[in-house]
Amino acid sequence: MKLFVPGRICLFGEHSDWAGGYRRINASIEPGYAIIAGTNQGIHAEVKPHPNKLILRASLDNGERKGPFEVPMEPRALLAAAEEGGFFSYAAGVAYQVLTHYRVRGLEIDNYLTDLPVKKGLSSSAAVCVLVARAFNRVYDLKLTIQGEMEIAYTGEITTPSRCGRLDQGCAYGNRPILMTFDGDRIDVQELSVPNSMYFVIVDLKANKDTREILNRLNHCYPFAENEVQRNVQKYLGQINASVVEQAAEALKKGDAKRVGELMNQAQSLFDKYVAPACPSQLAAPVLHKVLSYPPIQPYIYGGKGVGSQGDGSAQFIARDEDSQRKVMEILERDLKMPCLKLILRSGRRIRKAVIPAAGYGTRLFPATKAVKKELFPVIDREGRAKPVILAIVEEALSAGIEEVCIIVQAPDRDLFEEIFKMPPPIESFNKLSRENQRYCEYLLDIGQRITFVAQDVQEGFGHAVHCAKEWVGNEPFLLLLGDHLYSSDNDASCARQILDVYERVDQSVVGVKITPADQIGQFGCVTGIWKEPGSLLSITEFAEKPDLEYARKHLHMEDMPEDQYLTVFGQYALKPQIFSYLEEHIQHNVRERGEFQLTSCLERLRREDGFIGYVVKGRRFDIGTPAAYRETVLTFH
Repeated sequence: MKLFVPGRICLFGEHSDWAGGYRRINASIEPGYAIIAGTNQGIHAEVKPHPNKLILRASLDNGERKGPFEVPMEPRALLAAAEEGGFFSYAAGVAYQVLTHYRVRGLEIDNYLTDLPVKKGLSSSAAVCVLVARAFNRVYDLKLTIQGEMEIAYTGEITTPSRCGRLDQGCAYGNRPILMTFDGDRIDVQELSVPNSMYFVIVDLKANKDTREILNRLNHCYPFAENEVQRNVQKYLGQINASVVEQAAEALKKGDAKRVGELMNQAQSLFDKYVAPACPSQLAAPVLHKVLSYPPIQPYIYGGKGVGSQGDGSAQFIARDEDSQRKVMEILERDLKMPCLKLILRSGRRIRKAVIPAAGYGTRLFPATKAVKKELFPVIDREGRAKPVILAIVEEALSAGIEEVCIIVQAPDRDLFEEIFKMPPPIESFNKLSRENQRYCEYLLDIGQRITFVAQDVQEGFGHAVHCAKEWVGNEPFLLLLGDHLYSSDNDASCARQILDVYERVDQSVVGVKITPADQIGQFGCVTGIWKEPGSLLSITEFAEKPDLEYARKHLHMEDMPEDQYLTVFGQYALKPQIFSYLEEHIQHNVRERGEFQLTSCLERLRREDGFIGYVVKGRRFDIGTPAAYRETVLTFH
């Protein structure tokens, strides 16, 4: 399994994470607010399980290889390695925290490439910590959300001698900008969507700064200010910073790069006035200010400021456009011999919600469905555990990094589903379970905290069921999974993760597709289109709902595929929220197909108006909708 974790750049709000933490002691201090984004550079690694050791091979940013570092996956050994400090201590600290909270074995990590400059305010140590947390999460399927990975990474890093800030591990969110709030021990994360791409330049000032001295002097201003200098520091990191960050968040959401630049200039000017006097030896930063005001780059930028703890470490600029970004980098590297990195905040939003319709009657499985909902039929997973179908589908969503799941149910069936995910068994039954199954009860309740049930009052088709989730989803893209399909990946990334990876790459709605023989296409939705990546990615030109073979042969056959093979819908979709408008229009105007409100015609409209990508999933789908399909699923699903 290959993983990538970027560094992080703090666009606004440096120091506010630890400053906001002092609200534990002094409630009059303002919460901290910061906006960060991942860099284009970072830590690249290949990971795999190991039976009993943590093994790490590392590549530094200069290409030097270090390791292998080996330590037994045993708490005392990991803690001792973490407390020693140094590069490898970060991995040991995170492994110690993971082992403390989860049942895992070892891990082997080959960090084969690091293109992220270290010690330049880009949180390279935090990237390592997030990488290790994500590796354990993915390899052992711990079902951690991104914020869960971030928390494990933070507790792991502070197990070492490092005293990182709480915002550093925000690199877990990747290249997307996020707004972080720090209120004592509580952290809130809100993702920000930019409507158009923005172009930043990060500059290594090739100078020196003493971060420990900066933090030492600034921390002396907390928790209670004793003089004017300390009051000014608290004022800047409190109410001034809150105002600047709030305005910057709005500017980012509007795509107003010029305003972002103005706020960068303002933030630096106010920092110099209110904070620099607390540590003048480091924060006077002559090199930083020379670069910020360097005349040749001014026509190409909207503004700039310092990075990290400030001082002469790094600077950041927002360029007017992509060409200006390139020119700023050329000028600074040529004239001042300062290495530059580019950072592009691209439009689009990460998918964090999933919808699973499970309100059908299951008429093809009658009379079994008179007693048991088809979504509650049992299957056996690869670990030999019997579980209801709906649990396997929810786990598929969580394996893709989904944070919240909505299950569409019939109102009378809500209690059945809630009993699985929300209710512990009676104590007398719980006591009869094995230790392992008692822990599994806790796992189910933890999953239940991420699940919302929405009732479909009348069953009027698949499209109607999806529309029931409109209010819950809101104006976000979402993952749609069928309630009577199971999925098994052929590689390390789950089928749903593959779909979301494609969505993030193309920023268009995506449907998973499967190569299917001609005699089966009447059972599924079918697509056709033009290959963008032969055999893998296609631009869809038509959706067809359960077509007959004659129509398929005439209209749906794909170039370079055998005559008896077609592309059918896999049962997983990454959809933009516009789909709800089309569904609502059909419902309001009573536009039905075969007596019901269907999804396919709305997918076709979304394709026409916004484009739609098909992806040939590297995995298998298992249908439970008919007796024959369910029999095969029970025998072959894993």
